[in-house]
Amino acid sequence: MTSLLRSWVESANSATTEFPLNNLPYGVFAPGDDDPRCGVAIGDQIVDIRALEEIGLIDLSDEPVFDVPFWNVLMEMGPEAWDAFRSRLTELLVEGSSEREEVEPHLYPASDAELFMPFLVSGYTDFYASKHHATNVGTMFRGAENALPPNWLHIPIGYNGRASSVVVSGTEVRRPNGQLKGPNDAAPRFAPCERFDFELEMGAIVGTASEGMVSVAEADEMIFGYVLLNDWSARDIQAWEYQPLGPFQAKATATTISPWIVSRAALEPFRTSTPAREKELLPYLAEPGPMLYDIKLEVEIAPEGKAGTVVARTNYAEMYYSAPQQLCHHTTSGCPMDVGDLLGSGTISGPTKDSRGSMLEISWGGKEPVTLDSGETRSFLHDGDTVKFTGYAEGQGYRIGFGPCEGKILPAIPYKA
Repeated sequence: MTSLLRSWVESANSATTEFPLNNLPYGVFAPGDDDPRCGVAIGDQIVDIRALEEIGLIDLSDEPVFDVPFWNVLMEMGPEAWDAFRSRLTELLVEGSSEREEVEPHLYPASDAELFMPFLVSGYTDFYASKHHATNVGTMFRGAENALPPNWLHIPIGYNGRASSVVVSGTEVRRPNGQLKGPNDAAPRFAPCERFDFELEMGAIVGTASEGMVSVAEADEMIFGYVLLNDWSARDIQAWEYQPLGPFQAKATATTISPWIVSRAALEPFRTSTPAREKELLPYLAEPGPMLYDIKLEVEIAPEGKAGTVVARTNYAEMYYSAPQQLCHHTTSGCPMDVGDLLGSGTISGPTKDSRGSMLEISWGGKEPVTLDSGETRSFLHDGDTVKFTGYAEGQGYRIGFGPCEGKILPAIPYKA
């Protein structure tokens, strides 16, 4: 395990910051009333990357790379450029750097900055790849003996979602309307969702385009970085609509991501293996090495005007399928992958009740409400609730974090026929 890299930005040397020199995550920010631009978090500051390119401290191409408020242009340049950029930025920010005086005027307090979507989302696919989550959900709806569908231990299951629904942390989320039909209802009705839920996930961002099938190893090299991801879900809409084609409007409301993309390079020291296989996978899904990461994850629910309560703690290492396996499988049909494609891991649940990654599981379908520190109970989410995800990998004296992934729920818009 690597140790802390010291920076001349003193706040980056704290053992509790999410953004030490070892991290250098990529985001888009606006300092004060200025326009959005690419930035990198370092301690409690943000480095203006556009400005560093303009004065020649960052020079990756004959053409500007950072004159736009998104990271897709760097992604398109490929892994060699990613490594060169990270190496150069480390040189500029490391303790004792001879270029400190040139960089320092282009630091801005993170507390004063507004954060935006860090990349343009080309496509969005969400998976169903945690065995504990799939077992819990299957047990609720089909019984323990039929919890996992026959294909689950052989194939990463997923569905294509809406790229247009992806929003950055802090964006308010409107409770959806939709068709609802309870088990004892004679007919469906149109009404606001009554069982609105979060799903704790990680998101992998594709940085290299592909045509045709790629291997698991090639898929790993294609991943630019990772974000925290909340796949907001309308469980009652989903229950009525999902057969026979699966999720549709229940998953189209919003998908919230954390504001900072943590690069694969920053997560390299935290690689860990997927679990032992209950069924041998077909050879194309075999992993050449550890493809998951040891990332601690936490979910907090805060009713409006009240302190939050942690309702779940788990780890990304609980996944049965890794992002490279998911990406590899996604290409088997010949499906082209584009720069900026986003892959949701699927809900990340652990083996215990306090490590379940959705309210559906935590409240066991609404039958076991959870009591918050405020004294209120929740089976599913209420209007005014703010859901916040946090996550970090922990090294020797430092953490690698993503910033919060949070959203507040607004009431549904009344429908008038």
